[in-house]
Amino acid sequence: MTDHPLAESAREEGVTAAFSELAEALVGDYDVIHYLHTLTDLCVQVLEVSAAGVLLSDGNGHSVEAAASDERTYALELASVEWDEGPCRDCTRDGTAIAETYLDTAEARARWPHFAERALAVGFTSVVAAPLRLGDRTLGALNLFREENVPLPPGRLRLSQALADNATLGIIQQRTVHEQLTVNAQLQRTLDSRALIEQAKGFLAHRHDISPDAAFVLLRRYAHRHRTRLTDLARSVLDGTASAELRLPGPRPAR
Repeated sequence: MTDHPLAESAREEGVTAAFSELAEALVGDYDVIHYLHTLTDLCVQVLEVSAAGVLLSDGNGHSVEAAASDERTYALELASVEWDEGPCRDCTRDGTAIAETYLDTAEARARWPHFAERALAVGFTSVVAAPLRLGDRTLGALNLFREENVPLPPGRLRLSQALADNATLGIIQQRTVHEQLTVNAQLQRTLDSRALIEQAKGFLAHRHDISPDAAFVLLRRYAHRHRTRLTDLARSVLDGTASAELRLPGPRPAR
């Protein structure tokens, strides 16, 4: 069954807008973690998946969570790093894509026993992983999660690899003309930024008595509104120079 022409046209416009937004994010003194979070959000929108996440290799054969579209995906990918198993880990290690795999199958449970069980428990039914390639090196992987039992169309799978390639560009993009960083240094800076943002997110969640997801939305909206880098904002929240300006809009939600 083919999509209605209007629906297909709207999807094409969405894809074009997504790549334009990613290209714009690569201009100037951009923030890698902010860029990767933008990428995961756009994956959910244009690929019509339930969630997305990015794992990076630290250069020593270990995977580290870098970005996710929501908190449950972030927690799942953190757990997969601890277990040293899962589609992103295999994709990063082997440098090859993981085709859509249904997590309730005997094959998936045998291959990723802990990951499959946890992913099913949080509502995901299938997963796809696309490698972040730089020549013959794999920097990490893009994970796509779904809650439906209908196969992802082949065109979406090809598009997921194109988005993964954009993630690679985002990671290795030079910060300034005069700053010549190695790939490993770029990856380390990305991981350091991730840690800062997680600390700031936790601080705001505790301060406002809200969920980590809501705290991250607060951070991102503030950064976008004030045209500041997410990592710089996180640092100012933690050192106290910006925390007084970060107020929740409207009344405090009831518990």
